[in-house]
Amino acid sequence: MKLSMIRSACGSLRIHPARSGSRVSGFTRRCPPVGPANSRMILRTASATSSGGTNPRLSVNFEKLSQNDDGFECDSSLREVVQSTKEAMLALQRRNPGIQPLLAIIQAGEVDGLLEINKKMAVRIGLNITQICLAKECSEDDIVEEVLKLNEDPRVHGVYLHLPPASLTTRVLNTLKPEKDVDGISDLNIGRLVRGDLSKGFVPPIASAVLDLLEKHDASLEMKTVLLVGGEGPLGVSLQCLIERSGMVVLKSHWSSNNLQRQVMQADAVVLFGAGNMEVPPAWVKPGAALIRCEPTLETDEHAIQTGIGYLTAAYRTQNVVRSCSRWVQEQQYQPWHLHSLKLQPLTPVPSDIAISRAQTPKPVDQLAEEIGLLPEELEAYGRSKAKVRLSLLDRLHKQPDGKYVLVAGITPTPLGEGKSTVTIGLVQALSAHLQLNSFACLRQPSQGPTFGVKGGAAGGGYAQVIPMEEFNLHLTGDIHAITAANNLVAAAIDARMLHEATQTDKALFNRLVPSVNGARRFSPIQISRLRRLGINKIDPASLSPEEISTFVRLDLDPSKITWQRVLDTNDRFLRKITVGQASTEKGQARETGFDIAVASEIMAILALADSLMDMKNRLARMVVGTSRSGQPITAEDLGVSGALAVLMKDAIKPTLMQTLEGTPVFVHAGPFANIAHGNSSVLADKLALKLVGRDGFVVTEAGFGADIGMEKFFNIKCRASGLRPNAVVLVATVRALKMHGGGPNVSAGAPLPKEYIDENLSLVAGGCRSNLRKQIQIAHLFGVPVVVALNVFKTDTQAEIDLVCEIAKECGASEAVPCHHWAQGGHGSIQLAKAVHEAASRTSDFQFLYNTEMPIVEKIRTIAQKVYGADDIELTPEAKAKIDYYNQQGYGSLPICMAKTHLSLSHMPDKKGVPTGFVLPIRDVRASIGAGFIYPLVGTMSTMPGLPTRPCFYDIDLDPVTEEITGLF
Repeated sequence: MKLSMIRSACGSLRIHPARSGSRVSGFTRRCPPVGPANSRMILRTASATSSGGTNPRLSVNFEKLSQNDDGFECDSSLREVVQSTKEAMLALQRRNPGIQPLLAIIQAGEVDGLLEINKKMAVRIGLNITQICLAKECSEDDIVEEVLKLNEDPRVHGVYLHLPPASLTTRVLNTLKPEKDVDGISDLNIGRLVRGDLSKGFVPPIASAVLDLLEKHDASLEMKTVLLVGGEGPLGVSLQCLIERSGMVVLKSHWSSNNLQRQVMQADAVVLFGAGNMEVPPAWVKPGAALIRCEPTLETDEHAIQTGIGYLTAAYRTQNVVRSCSRWVQEQQYQPWHLHSLKLQPLTPVPSDIAISRAQTPKPVDQLAEEIGLLPEELEAYGRSKAKVRLSLLDRLHKQPDGKYVLVAGITPTPLGEGKSTVTIGLVQALSAHLQLNSFACLRQPSQGPTFGVKGGAAGGGYAQVIPMEEFNLHLTGDIHAITAANNLVAAAIDARMLHEATQTDKALFNRLVPSVNGARRFSPIQISRLRRLGINKIDPASLSPEEISTFVRLDLDPSKITWQRVLDTNDRFLRKITVGQASTEKGQARETGFDIAVASEIMAILALADSLMDMKNRLARMVVGTSRSGQPITAEDLGVSGALAVLMKDAIKPTLMQTLEGTPVFVHAGPFANIAHGNSSVLADKLALKLVGRDGFVVTEAGFGADIGMEKFFNIKCRASGLRPNAVVLVATVRALKMHGGGPNVSAGAPLPKEYIDENLSLVAGGCRSNLRKQIQIAHLFGVPVVVALNVFKTDTQAEIDLVCEIAKECGASEAVPCHHWAQGGHGSIQLAKAVHEAASRTSDFQFLYNTEMPIVEKIRTIAQKVYGADDIELTPEAKAKIDYYNQQGYGSLPICMAKTHLSLSHMPDKKGVPTGFVLPIRDVRASIGAGFIYPLVGTMSTMPGLPTRPCFYDIDLDPVTEEITGLF
């Protein structure tokens, strides 16, 4: 047997194996002396006692039981319980070798006899037991504090409250998690027992013991009468239910009853509760009847020990602990979904997005989590409708096969957008709510910039939305704010370091960077890492030479080669270029810099590509913020800031769980800029979702902008980082966009649509299909993935136009092309799409990357330009060539490529629609995101800080101060 031990008042547990050759180790004979009422005693011991916080003294008129050589009672009941529990324990450990059930006992005062009972029972069964010994006069708060700690400790499978009855208050009992209440005394467990549902609850051990004795007393107790005297508490209720279910008749009486003698004389068995010093004369008990005395006391009852009742109760308690552990192990396995969809009643005409969102009441997020197999401890709620999901889920379900992986991309869009998010949501609503297939949508978190700028909300639209849409679009769980804080901490560290290096000697810098604390200097771990990278293998600050000190303290950043900018999640064109360091306190350290929008930060790209907290931390450390005057890259770890960045990002790395209008699950996580970065939601959201949906489920994730940008980066960057392989691509098209690519006039946000986009025009539609749509399908086929074209239908589209798109799309290589009406009908309007996706994803995918990362940087850029964009060749500026040479010199040449170009054309020219040809792609600059893990060439002029239009969306956004309702978000 192994034993566990409370090591400190913080409640940590350590397991100590038994010493060789001993049956039990680590026990003391008694609790330490009891201290003040608010103290908590530390005990290395084990104990088991009876249910309900009492040590019942059972006087049973059965024959005295024989004892074996170790003093263990061995009547048939005890042997059967011990044997069945040991068998259950062995079976559990055969299936789960690392599992060791643990019973925690919270005890007030000291009870040696009870310790002996449970030590012996623990030896027999093989349980771990730990005992927390509180002061005899401990308060309710003391008890609750200990219970809460044990509730959250996954190693504890059962908690027994061996406390005086007065201490077992409603608050104490209901603080204890029902699944750890192995004595079955919480209100929920008593209710389950009364209702007859013991699939999750527990029978109180003393009730089991008493029932066992009653059944063993007579071959058949059916219709026999059992009198319960004084049993008003939970134990009495439990016994009454159990006895009645065994076919016996239960009568209840009180010690003060005038008819007590007559009732006792007529009963076949009598169970006495709370007798105190009161006795039932032997003459009252009819011959052959059983008399069981259950008197709450915290004193050792030698008669109970000698007759085996204490052991039988302890045996049933260990049985409950093993059962609790088995249930816990079962809960850790993949759980089938029990998803309850929310009903939609679509209206015509379709109301505004925000009106639709508010008309639907979302399920509580903990209910949604339970329906899809998440455990309570894996959820961190943010209000009623959203929650963070802990990454421990990946460890729990690491053996679970992944579901099908589907990417939603699009043709080259108009400035109005073609509805990829809406299609994504409509598709999962169709899969889950209508086809009863597990499915998850994985979306990016919208930036506040577009929300208040030109685009508005990004939660989908019509009857295919994420709800509540206000929460989705505004702050969510604060991930972008965390990125902003982390990014700007790096910027502050850069300027501060440059100032201090410019104004201090090496010695002064060293003394401040490695201060003397209590007369001793020590390097911090991150400083030791820098020393190692510099080739200095010393850990004693006093041992460094002057040259080593100078190398260590001076980053010597070149102000003209700092690549790190500050960020803000607001469109603010006047921050694109700024001057910092103009105050007199900055001592002439002025320099030009600028702001990007927060989602363009490399930290956002890292969040989206990291596959664990450790991976994120390492990527943050590798971020290059600039170059030294000697040409060496300077990283966030060199600045000493990367550990702090991980602290700021520790919650942001957890995906946010939300739901669609039809109650299907959605992960919202990360939102990297789709022009500069890879424009996809997080690897972690996809991985978590793929485990949750199960082998036959679907994860539908979205890529930003057209397939030439978002999809290409999804395959070449995100899939390399994650190791995941897609099963199908959904390519979103609209008649509106196809007409534009077929030669239609330009479309501008906020301006009325030209008549060509309102009236039927088959010629323009056909032109767009045979140009841009065909090319985007071909791009997907470059990666060996089947394509389903989803035509996002607008009310101005005619049936002839819809039919023509679907016909030509299949001619161009799509495995299927279907019209989608999710905007007006919800999931019901995308059932045809869901069936097509199911069919396409069931086929064998021959996925392949477009290029090998070991190819030279220039060749990787050329491959993308020629095969994806259709360019004749590329043209690099001298600056771009110099950057490529530098990255090769630094060992970054094997990173994948993340092209930064306009999303409005396959080329670098936004006004060139359809499939431009005969152009050379100009590469004006090449930059690197080393932490994120890609090189990004800049094609043409790219802005990383959008500006506000003349009339931003914020003109329409307002708050009702009475109802707190938000207006104007779509």
